Amino acid sequence: MPGTKVGFIGLGRMGLPMAYRLLAAGFDLTVHNRSQGKVQEIAAAGAKAATSVAEVVRESEIVLACLPDVSTSEAIFLGDDGIAANARPGQVLVDHSTVGMATSKACAAAAEDKGAFFLDAPISGGTERAADGTLTIMAGGPADAYQRALPSFDTMGATVRHIGPTGTGTVVKLVNQLLVGIHSVAAAEAMIVGAKAGADPALVFEVVNSGWGHSFMLDRNAPVMLDRDFDGVRTQIKVFLKDMGLIQDLTKELGIDLPGANLAYNFLTQAVDKGLGDMDAGASVKLLEEQTGCVVERKTK
Repeated sequence: MPGTKVGFIGLGRMGLPMAYRLLAAGFDLTVHNRSQGKVQEIAAAGAKAATSVAEVVRESEIVLACLPDVSTSEAIFLGDDGIAANARPGQVLVDHSTVGMATSKACAAAAEDKGAFFLDAPISGGTERAADGTLTIMAGGPADAYQRALPSFDTMGATVRHIGPTGTGTVVKLVNQLLVGIHSVAAAEAMIVGAKAGADPALVFEVVNSGWGHSFMLDRNAPVMLDRDFDGVRTQIKVFLKDMGLIQDLTKELGIDLPGANLAYNFLTQAVDKGLGDMDAGASVKLLEEQTGCVVERKTK
């Protein structure tokens, strides 16, 4: 609840607007980030600036982290002077990052060793919903810890659910990303087929998006393709590839083989290999444009 001492580590594309939501809601917020520019920015708005992870943990009852990849998450949570190493009994430690099951379970074990509680609570929704406080947050871990963290989650999210024990939040996020990856590739293919056949790409998008072919990723990516806005990055292709790689790891662990997931992973790998990794997710269509010799763009009148 407002007034609670909350720490936030990782002020990236998602983390910074999430931290601003907490600050605006009245939480006693302490922040840390590898680059200090964003720390100083939000400190000017009233947050407390910490010079280390240890300081954030020391100053907080609940510690939240939103980090870009598995290696960073493991370093911040499990490192020699990381979150778990500095945790004290009763603290709630939350990872909003998209990681694998092994990472979530290792973080939970490290927290338990210190008498603290860990929640894997990945997020979905993108930067605009992070700023609006309408993210989807899916949490796994102890129910009591979830209830303690819930006021902060409700400040950042519109759909907030406790999925179950440790790791289940991570599983649901990976299921979400499985669909995101496949639908992103399908959206690019659909727009290419329409353009190659001579249909107006803008009309293809408008009509298909009003029928059963609608998907969130078509709605998101098609305007990026049509406007050629590939550098106005909201989520990079390489981030989608990272998540599809985590899904590959999960399916191997489960002993299952998913053709659609494999195809999406291979397609995104090709896109990154072609130098598209830092572009917006909608730029994956450029790989198909090169292969087919047509371009998805708005027709000029």
